[in-house]
Formats: sequence, structure tokens, C-alpha cells
Amino acid sequence: MKVKSRHHLRSDEIDALCDSIESSLGVALAGDAFEAVEFADADYEVVLVDGEPAVMYVDDQPFLTVKGANQFPPTTNVVTVDAGAVSFVSSGADVMRPGITEADESIEAGDLVVIAEETHGKVLAVGRALEDGADLVGDSGKVVESIHHVGDDLFEFSV
Repeated sequence: MKVKSRHHLRSDEIDALCDSIESSLGVALAGDAFEAVEFADADYEVVLVDGEPAVMYVDDQPFLTVKGANQFPPTTNVVTVDAGAVSFVSSGADVMRPGITEADESIEAGDLVVIAEETHGKVLAVGRALEDGADLVGDSGKVVESIHHVGDDLFEFSV
């Protein structure tokens, strides 16, 4: 990934970012340095928190990256998958209903969600819910579209 531009965020931008993440995921970001990075070869922007890519913008909405969600574990908008789904989700596959063991019922269709594995609670991916939280667990069908996952270019990005 080729960096197009990079700049430190102003304190008001940091406050707005932290408020947005806290309201959507129930987690307080903490860090000394917040830096926006724009890529020449990707259509999203990332915010580095203390040098780590912790936040990404999806459709102008800030949301935690996989690394960010593992560093600052969210309390809402979490979808949990069983061990059988881990290899598929980690490879970027969309999440199918049978692999989901639990989902936050406050999730609405279209919301961004973090996808965690049930054994250790580690976040494997970020996706967009295609159904409401109460309808994510079941027998068949694709219910979460993958956006970012372990091992993709964003996950491997480092400064």
C-alpha cells in the first residue's frame, strides 16, 4: 500500500473520532498520537493511533480495524463465529448464518460490525451486517459482508 498523504489530527478531530467510535462500539480510544493516512492505491483512509492502524473510514464513517478492535475490544456491534468459520472469515469470506454463535441484538441491517471468534474473542474481520442482529443466527444464508480481515493489505500495513 502506497501512502499518498499523512498528517496529525487536530484535537477537535480526535475528539470527534473518539466520540464516534465510543457511540458505535462502546469503546474509548486512548493514545498519544493520532495520524490520518491516505493511500494512493486504496479507497479508504486510516487513522494511526500511536503508530498502529486502529481506525478506518468506511463510507466516511470511522470504525475500528481488526488490529484496532483487538487493541480496544468493542462491547457492541460484535458478531461471534464458531471455530468452523474461523478459516473462512480469516480469508475474507462473507459470514454465513450457520457459523454465527452469537450476535449483538442492537445491530441493524447496514451497520458495520466486528467479527470475533468464540474461543478467545479475537477479532478476525470487519464487515457490514445484511440483517438485523436478532436475525443473524440461524440455518442458512449470507448475513455479513466482509470488508477487512486478518491478513489483507490493511492488516499487513505498517509505517
